[in-house]
Amino acid sequence: MRATGRCGTLFAASVLAAGGVRAQQMQMPAQEPHHGMKLVPVRPEYPRMGRAQENAKSALVTLEQVQKIASESNPTLRQAQAEIRAANARQQQSGLYPNPTMAYTGDEIRGGAVGGGKQGFFLQQTVVTGGKLRLSRGIFGKDVKLAEIEGEEQEMRVQSAVKMAFLRVLAAQELLYARRDMAMIAQDAAETVRRLMNTGQADETEVLEAEVEAQRMRMTARMQENTLREEWRSLAAVIGQPDLPLTMVAGDLEKGWPEVNEEEAVETIAKESPAVRIADAAEARAQSFLARARRESVPDIQVRAGMEYNHETLGSVPLAKGWEGIAEVAVQIPLFNRNQGNVGAARADVDRAGQEKKRIALTLRERAASAVDQYANARLMAMEYRDEMLPRAKKAYGLMVERYGQMLASYPRVLDTQRKLFELQIEYISTLESVWTNGIALQGFLLTDGLEAPARPDEVDRPVRETNVPMPERTMSPGEGRPRP
Repeated sequence: MRATGRCGTLFAASVLAAGGVRAQQMQMPAQEPHHGMKLVPVRPEYPRMGRAQENAKSALVTLEQVQKIASESNPTLRQAQAEIRAANARQQQSGLYPNPTMAYTGDEIRGGAVGGGKQGFFLQQTVVTGGKLRLSRGIFGKDVKLAEIEGEEQEMRVQSAVKMAFLRVLAAQELLYARRDMAMIAQDAAETVRRLMNTGQADETEVLEAEVEAQRMRMTARMQENTLREEWRSLAAVIGQPDLPLTMVAGDLEKGWPEVNEEEAVETIAKESPAVRIADAAEARAQSFLARARRESVPDIQVRAGMEYNHETLGSVPLAKGWEGIAEVAVQIPLFNRNQGNVGAARADVDRAGQEKKRIALTLRERAASAVDQYANARLMAMEYRDEMLPRAKKAYGLMVERYGQMLASYPRVLDTQRKLFELQIEYISTLESVWTNGIALQGFLLTDGLEAPARPDEVDRPVRETNVPMPERTMSPGEGRPRP
């Protein structure tokens, strides 16, 4: 609105004087005076990404660097490898034949002048029948397969967790500079209202409100500093270097978004997730236990052979009978115990493992659908911010600065337009973070906890632990930002 008359002139003069605070901060030259007043021009300041990286005091940290550190230092990867070695060792042990028994034997031993009796040795061996050793090796072979899949899954977990933590640090440092800008705008607005009060165009209530808003923005900027430190500590923990000093990271939130096919993402996760492969292997393991339990009733053979020296004399001849052979063969008759209880339990475990496969597939579909929804909304919002809202807000702010230079708008209106622009920028950054975190979670089959220990083969089917059903931990809803103003 164009100011007219004496009142309008006084109002414009007071506002222009207040505008000098912002203009002096920008170190701009003065224009020609209007109506006997000196108009100080304002150059528009637009939000932009990357200032944290430009002002970094040390070398920037890249995603490739932290991924390399994680591959060497994350303890869960070492645990997964150790479990694979242990599973191979258990498979080797399960197929070893029972050791033979060698013993001394004596019978009717007498001493003194009478003598006599038998003394000797024997070798005893258990002959395993029914292919039980082969079946045992098969069971532990399934354990090896489970451990290997768990290892692959853990690599995905760590990779996704590192990417997400890295992108959160990148977003946090971008938000820090944007929130500091908001604090400066609020402070500028408070100074402007104070000057207006000195000329009678604002009251103390407006000054107090502006000062409260400035303090709130300063507090929010300080909270964002804490958030940046928190995100860095999370990144340092997941890569296995908790004492790593805070450093700015290199990256661009606006480029290289995770590409996820929203139509196929749920099906892909439900069918190709390591959790599904683990469930398949667990069912095969249960089948192997059933086959082994059925063969348990086939009795093993106990073979015993040896030699005894018989000291008994041969009638009237004062000579001992000498060495005699020993041979025994024994077999247990499965009359009462045919391992029927264990067979029934193993059959029930097979049924349960089959249902576990279905449960995991359904749970993955449920959680993937939620993550896909968040990703789709975040991507939609990010594109709207980037292509529509931010360009319009920048144009509005630029036009308002021009109108101010032509004495057609007040400086408070310039600040208000600038504030709205930077608020959109903060929302845009938070939305970009949501695009990245949800996209990475979907690409990594929702495996996002890089410090969860890999499960052992006998733990993969424990529902209380939910090892096989990964959660998209700490993914963000579109527009969510930390801290909230």
